[in-house]
Amino acid sequence: MTTLDDLPLREELRGSSPYGAPQAAVPVALNVNENTHGIPESVAHDIVTSVAGAVLGLNRYPDREFRELRQAFANYLGHGLSAEQIWAANGSNEVLQQILLAFGGPGRSLMSFTPTYSMYPLLAAGTMTRWVAAERDERFELSPETVRRAIEVEQPDVVFLCSPNNPTGTRLGLDTIRAAYDAAPGMLVVDEAYAEFSDPGTPSALELLPGRERLIVSRTMSKAFAFAGARVGYLAADSAVTDALRLVRLPYHLSALTQAAALAALRHSDEMLAVVDDIRQQRGRIADGLESLGYTTYASGSNFVLFGGVPDTKVLFEGLLERGILIRDVGIEAHMRVSAGSETETTAFLEAMSALTS
Repeated sequence: MTTLDDLPLREELRGSSPYGAPQAAVPVALNVNENTHGIPESVAHDIVTSVAGAVLGLNRYPDREFRELRQAFANYLGHGLSAEQIWAANGSNEVLQQILLAFGGPGRSLMSFTPTYSMYPLLAAGTMTRWVAAERDERFELSPETVRRAIEVEQPDVVFLCSPNNPTGTRLGLDTIRAAYDAAPGMLVVDEAYAEFSDPGTPSALELLPGRERLIVSRTMSKAFAFAGARVGYLAADSAVTDALRLVRLPYHLSALTQAAALAALRHSDEMLAVVDDIRQQRGRIADGLESLGYTTYASGSNFVLFGGVPDTKVLFEGLLERGILIRDVGIEAHMRVSAGSETETTAFLEAMSALTS
């Protein structure tokens, strides 16, 4: 049987593992930060109607510039953004990949602060961009001084800052983002995939876009919009950035079906986001419940909680799995991550944790 070793694979990819999270058919899946509340039925009907209408025109290529969708994203984000400042792709991972294709590549580097989203080094490898991992402060925080010092030493071509950070949930202050931008010689990307789950009034890096042509703010519909299966990510930046991404995108990369589904969902943004407050409440229940059991939790602005003090992550993972509950071992010693699910799912998780801890 042929193996990877028998193929002329690029040398820097040898020995690598693809991105992946455990998949299992369980009653309570809280391992990949999905929005477990789902899409409201009335909204689902409108999405289906919109997609069905798009099917009638599938003999033609879709709008290559997805102009209507870009305007809808600009309207949703606000902050005086125009359609020309918006870009979208098949999930925020493709958005980030396109950024590296345009601004990274051979002879260039990508820096981020670990632990952070595990796709970043994989995206770097796939685009032949050198990966540079810098360290965070205590409790996974990130101060302006730490960011500035690391960037000044390494002089990376691209910097990714995840806020709120996956897998820790840590929010970044605008002072840290300003410090990173001022120190960075190249592009600064603030990955706000979980921004909608932050407490009301939490500032977004979108506020910093005016006058900062090297700043990019990335978002996704996968999380708060319960659209993980639709694969829609987007960004806001100076219009020159979207011009750069046109140079590396594949032709007609956003299908007519994807555009129709996303437009329909955005028409119902208030309904789609109505469950966010409940998810925040479940996040709080999880943190309080785990603290009462003796675990250490970290302040989270996302739809998940990272907790420490786990004697054996493999034993806990398997113990929960036996009870039909799936959470995530994120590779941080003695720590695990759990998504905030519905009230019923959260209750099931906390009861299982209580039984396994006693």
